[in-house]
Amino acid sequence: MTRTVVESKTKTAIIGFDEPFCVIGERINPTGRKILNAELEAGDYSRVEADAIAQTAAGATILDINSGAVFSNKMAEDPRYADNNFVEPTLMRALIERVQAVVDTPLCIDSSVPGALENGLAAAEGRPLLNSVTGEEERMEMVLPLVKKYNVPVVAISNDDTGISEDPDVRFAVAKKIVERAADFGIPAHDIVVDPLVMPVGAMGSAGLQVFTLVRRLREELGVNTTCG
Repeated sequence: MTRTVVESKTKTAIIGFDEPFCVIGERINPTGRKILNAELEAGDYSRVEADAIAQTAAGATILDINSGAVFSNKMAEDPRYADNNFVEPTLMRALIERVQAVVDTPLCIDSSVPGALENGLAAAEGRPLLNSVTGEEERMEMVLPLVKKYNVPVVAISNDDTGISEDPDVRFAVAKKIVERAADFGIPAHDIVVDPLVMPVGAMGSAGLQVFTLVRRLREELGVNTTCG
């Protein structure tokens, strides 16, 4: 069976169809959390540390670390903070270091900024999961070399520059493209975890059946593991 190995300094999480269910905790994410944003802007990481401890205690197998904060006051004081290519890499390293100081849970490094991904990879102990690569050519050219350089697994999201298709065959084709492009970089299929994108059942009655069909195809035809949220 296909197994994707994610590691911290001393712990191992294995994603696989014949493995126990793997829970990725996603509380460490400033998106939509005004209080957390304000705390991070002030250099206060106490809530991040508390979230890391609480999620681990609640059974999270992997902790997702998202550095997408929106700073306000600092942007007015320092022009560097108007540039996300400065903000997110700096914040990502701090988040990784603070979380690793309080828990030894394998990590998932989550950002749309390549510099933040690399800073997270450099700071992380063990073998983190990288989140994420899409089927967009520019994104694959930025992220896949990092995956190869640091020898880590990566989340592959089944959308490209045309957006998220409602057609499951299109989403499968995007995933296949990413897997094939990854192979060109020497990245094996077992290090790719595909997110087939669960559409809202309330908006599309067939969404549930589509996901089951997609997961089966991804497993049998591409030999990859999957993640859904």
